[in-house]
Amino acid sequence: MNIEHTMGRTLPATIPDYLAQLRAALHDADPAMVQDALYDAEEYLRSELAAQPGRSEGEVIADVAGSYGAPDEVADIYRETELTVNRALRTPKTPLGTRVTAAPAVASGFDAVPPAAGVAAPGPSIPDPPPPPPRSLAARFFGVVVDPHTYGALFYMLLSLATGTFFFSWVVTGLSLSLGLLILIIGVPVAVLFFGSIRGLSLLEGRLVEVLLGERMPRRPRFSDRSRSWLQRIGDMFTDGRTWLTLLYFVLMLPLGVAYFTVATTLLALSLALIWSPVAVWFPGAYTGVTINGLPLLEGAWATPLLALAGGLLLFGTLHLARAVGRMHGTLAKHLLVRL
Repeated sequence: MNIEHTMGRTLPATIPDYLAQLRAALHDADPAMVQDALYDAEEYLRSELAAQPGRSEGEVIADVAGSYGAPDEVADIYRETELTVNRALRTPKTPLGTRVTAAPAVASGFDAVPPAAGVAAPGPSIPDPPPPPPRSLAARFFGVVVDPHTYGALFYMLLSLATGTFFFSWVVTGLSLSLGLLILIIGVPVAVLFFGSIRGLSLLEGRLVEVLLGERMPRRPRFSDRSRSWLQRIGDMFTDGRTWLTLLYFVLMLPLGVAYFTVATTLLALSLALIWSPVAVWFPGAYTGVTINGLPLLEGAWATPLLALAGGLLLFGTLHLARAVGRMHGTLAKHLLVRL
């Protein structure tokens, strides 16, 4: 059942209907943004419902429609703000004389503050910046050093050994305890706590992926229909495919973490050692050269510039590899942790 909005639109009469319409309006949006939008909307509407006892959900929705907006309006604001933020991140410097109109902060997904009463629709959209001129092959190769996500991805590769070991150990220990204690009464709450912790760790990993790898991830917990009883919501947690995909992701993090860490440390150590070779030649007893099966290939001080050049190229290649690994892992995390 729907109720009429004052401006002739139909509004949902219940919070689940409002959230269903909002999800439908965002059907083609980023799944991470959809999760944030649903969580924010339910949080705001239920807080308004709790602050107005005695009123039905439909009456509260109609009352706050002017401040929060109808589902299609909220979806448009989220899209506009997401687009504005992405453009701002891609173009850190705005030309002088360009006027930028900010969208309402509520729908950005960055904070949980609801829109103030009387918030209007977003202002004029920011025009697309002109496309950058095509870069040469050399500029693309050496330009990796100015991409902040390159160093974020490299740091993530080094950190993944620790995080992968922790996630794998947590999953194996939690599943073992949960299954082993199911024959006892205490096994049920242990399993519930374990699967609840998986959702929290998923949100934490998502923040690492977004900050270090640049992949848009949820900034809110997973949406949960609070109109259902707590027993139903616990059952949903066990039957939700995303829960099991998250467990799969955490198990995969151990072999991936070992591979990432090994590749990153090996390539970095080798490239830095080669770059250091012109300096190392001045130390007593230092060997400068390259041998294959004991036979000298490059030997002597004259070879150190070639070794340093090879090390520099290898270092840039390592940075490109780290950036590629960051994109690949960000896509993997998006598909396993944020699937709606």
